[in-house]
Amino acid sequence: MARVYNFGAGPCTLPLEVLEEAQREFLDYRGIGMSIMECSHRGKAYQAVHDEAMNNLRQLLHLPQDYALMLLPGGASMQFAMVPLNLASADATADYTLTGSWAAKAAKEAAKICRVHAAADTSLAQPARMPEPEDIRSSGNAAYLHLTSNETIDGTQWKDFPNADIPVVADMSSDILSRPLDISRFDLIYAGAQKNLGPAGVALVAVRRELAERAPKSLPSMLRYQNHIDNDSMLNTPPSFPVYMLMLVTRWILKTGLENIWRQNRDKSRLLYQEIDRDNFYRGTAHAQYRSEMNVTFRLPSEALEKQFVTEAETQGLHALKGHRSVGGIRASIYNAFPLEGVKKLCLFMSEFRNRNAAESMPG
Repeated sequence: MARVYNFGAGPCTLPLEVLEEAQREFLDYRGIGMSIMECSHRGKAYQAVHDEAMNNLRQLLHLPQDYALMLLPGGASMQFAMVPLNLASADATADYTLTGSWAAKAAKEAAKICRVHAAADTSLAQPARMPEPEDIRSSGNAAYLHLTSNETIDGTQWKDFPNADIPVVADMSSDILSRPLDISRFDLIYAGAQKNLGPAGVALVAVRRELAERAPKSLPSMLRYQNHIDNDSMLNTPPSFPVYMLMLVTRWILKTGLENIWRQNRDKSRLLYQEIDRDNFYRGTAHAQYRSEMNVTFRLPSEALEKQFVTEAETQGLHALKGHRSVGGIRASIYNAFPLEGVKKLCLFMSEFRNRNAAESMPG
């Protein structure tokens, strides 16, 4: 079997040793005679998986006891609605930083539930960037400030986070546990699993307990955080296999060490950005100060060359490099489990592709 290098933005590359362990346990989980997918979520086998997943996350996030932790279905997109439902009322205002497509989607959903104020808007900036501290203009009476820590489409990432005297909420779907995090900077964070935590199908939510307790009891049961907290994220049947995979991935992160993973992520992205910046053949689309360590985005001199680049890369085992359909270009997503060897191979291909095509792309 020849595995390719998968640069997809999500679902994405998972640690090989995690996939191999899941393969070994797929039909018979630890001698119980069935798959973990077939176990009752009320049984001892699944409960042990669930508990370890939760404990691993608490340890990796250094989560204080005054934060509740949930594993919920629906992905991060469900949180676009759950956050305002739980933290704001219909006549309240929420501040949103509009930094790209995912931040805009979160704000659009929130606007169905409460008033939304654009506290900063860099969505049209070229090159793409995150707001500067002075860009943020609060509405003055907001229920919370929402930000998206990493924009996968534009290839931008907050390097430091704004301070606010209101609750701060962050969608961390695409860079959760890619670097150390001071959870005290936030009152609620959420993240879909399918970038750094496991396969699609489950989302992490961590929230200050007192904030979750404020939500009205009139909310539909499945949309109220406190109900999930009270039932240990098993208000209904949980997505048991994604939780099992999350358990294995967080075990791998603990073994590898979050600081080591962060160093590797910086090394991987640095190599790619160095190759992009070597001359003008490749052009990075994100402002250098806010370049993402997870999603490296760039353009070539023409769309025809970009199409050729993607096609030829696939023949070299370098897959899913086409940029998002809304912006085009090239995107290399290099989440935690993406190997350094794959980045080096992409850099070599980029150099060879430049050498073969640069002269033809020059004007005149």
